[in-house]
Amino acid sequence: MPATHTLRAAPDTVHWGFFDATLPPVLTIDSGDTVTVTTVSGGPDMFPATGSGMDVLPEHPEIVSRHEKKGPHIMTGPIAVRGAAPGDALEVRIKDIQLRQNWGYTLFRPGGGGLPDDFAAPKVWTIPLDLERRVARLPWGGEMPLVPFFGNMGVAPPCDKGWVTSIIPREFGGNLDNKELLPGASIYFPVFNDGGLLSVGDGHGAQGDGELCGTAIETALEGTFEIVLHKDMALSRPLAETATHWITMAFDPDLDTASQVAMRDMIALLKEKADLAPEAAYAFMSLACELRITQVVNRSKGVHAMFPKALLPS
Repeated sequence: MPATHTLRAAPDTVHWGFFDATLPPVLTIDSGDTVTVTTVSGGPDMFPATGSGMDVLPEHPEIVSRHEKKGPHIMTGPIAVRGAAPGDALEVRIKDIQLRQNWGYTLFRPGGGGLPDDFAAPKVWTIPLDLERRVARLPWGGEMPLVPFFGNMGVAPPCDKGWVTSIIPREFGGNLDNKELLPGASIYFPVFNDGGLLSVGDGHGAQGDGELCGTAIETALEGTFEIVLHKDMALSRPLAETATHWITMAFDPDLDTASQVAMRDMIALLKEKADLAPEAAYAFMSLACELRITQVVNRSKGVHAMFPKALLPS
């Protein structure tokens, strides 16, 4: 019978700002098991002021005090899946995502974001979250609904890559910032190392496509995932699926190149799913596929192509 596990963010279960195939797993599971993972986000400079009514999770100060910051994302993991080997794929079925704290933050810095030269001074906002009503109370006025998802999910990179920053999305996943990855969705990762070594972090309370200033509402989340090993699924980069769409994702410093890779991957997927010739798939995509800018702020830009399942010929 599949087992159920809990992996909580703690000093000995996280890594801060990087992926590395040499990190030992903090949890080992079997294919088909379910794991509930908790995460935290941000360093002590992001903590709300004492007396603000916004509560810092008890494990968060100890985590940041015991880890060297090598990048912005505190990742929980890695999780190893028994039997996973290079050339396989891991499917992460997102069963549930919950908010863990009553605050988040957003910020931008000169030289970053989608307008790196437009603002001369950095700016940080602490944002109260109403967990009961599931809305953010915006510091400039008004409210917006909370739609939480994990911005950063990925397996360990190929071992010859060594230490890899968590900022740039790559073939192993990482900082995808794809707001379609909600409960009910699955994301498939190619495996590069024994066990796969999955890590999760970068909780977002809400984000628009593009993540234009460089951050979402960054916050702490709890996610529940069913993790399934596929021995017969060759992938070059992450692929996602929702109840309604297939989603190809691509990343490159050049937005045009990322778009072309996402389109070519969708052509190949339509061949696999509906036996469409490349010419027909290309034309069909022009009629039915939505090409979206995932993010423009992570050095390599992200593009995702979304094709509605309902239109696939049977």
